[in-house]
Amino acid sequence: MPVSFATFDRLKTKGVGAYKNGDYAAAKSYLVEAAECMVELAESAESAEVRRQREEIAAELIDLARDCDRLKSAPPRRRQAVREKDDDSGRDASEWVVREKPTFGFDDIAGLEDVKQEIRLKMIYPFAHPELAKQYGIPVGGGVLLYGPPGTGKTMMAKAVAKELEAVFYLISPAQILSKWVGEAEQNIKKLFDAAKADSKSIIFIDEVEALVPRRQSDGSTVMQRVVPQILQELEGFDRATDRALLFMGATNKPWLLDEAMLRPGRLDTRVYIGLPDAPARFKLLEIYLGGRPLAADVDFGALCDRLEGYSGADIKSIAQQAAAIPFMESVGGAEPRPIAMADLLKVIQANPPSVKPSDLVRFEKFMESGR
Repeated sequence: MPVSFATFDRLKTKGVGAYKNGDYAAAKSYLVEAAECMVELAESAESAEVRRQREEIAAELIDLARDCDRLKSAPPRRRQAVREKDDDSGRDASEWVVREKPTFGFDDIAGLEDVKQEIRLKMIYPFAHPELAKQYGIPVGGGVLLYGPPGTGKTMMAKAVAKELEAVFYLISPAQILSKWVGEAEQNIKKLFDAAKADSKSIIFIDEVEALVPRRQSDGSTVMQRVVPQILQELEGFDRATDRALLFMGATNKPWLLDEAMLRPGRLDTRVYIGLPDAPARFKLLEIYLGGRPLAADVDFGALCDRLEGYSGADIKSIAQQAAAIPFMESVGGAEPRPIAMADLLKVIQANPPSVKPSDLVRFEKFMESGR
């Protein structure tokens, strides 16, 4: 029978509780079982990123279980000191969240001009012209969902928005919020939003946001039953009338897995579809990923653009790397170094179909129409 999040949450809660109470034998047993549950959940994850996040949580629980053996033989005073050290409830968000000022903007992103214009209208202009926004009753800040196929640059687009706004960018993963090592999930969410609100302009960005706020009716985890309302409360608590309003941005490859409450007005109500690169974007991506490498005279970016229709930005980056590896490996083997030829690129394209299937695009179209 497949393991559930409810089982994991029950075991983890008992393990952490026993650990804090000094019952290390029981704590170790519960924590190991919880880690095993999370490993099984990682194996059934729908994406590589969610799998990685779940594996991180399992590893942290195993580390905590190992501490139990050490603490069982430690003097009572030492046990108390370690428990206080491992209690993360007092840590603020600055200790576990990536906080940065991105250095690249819209001009550094290939194509997607319609998407950029949509983002300017919905997100950037209200920030840039607060007096006009106030005059016309346009809200500043709020929630934004970037969705689309994998490898299309959603994280890069979010960082570019921060650059355009000259805002501080808070980048976190669901694993950082849900992990024991950064405290209780609900407390972490509050600390995160409090930290971001302290900046004059800030963006909170959560990738794979569906892992943090999945449909509650399809997930029995009591963690999720607490986390989703906490995020909704923070989103509804935006003070959009002040100059310290912030943007909450989530990115997902599977928007249909999000809790429906997150998509209602006042929450992630602004939705921006980040699709596959158009022809100008594909041309610029080829310039970015091949421009600094030795190319033969027969390499035709225009012809390659036509062949790469339907490929994501990540696909194109991989093709450029694989094509460059062909003459490189020949040279390592003793051949005379040569530039990358058109035949190398076509060979790699032939061997690597697009990672995004047409059926995937159909599902995104359905979500755009129905919101589900």
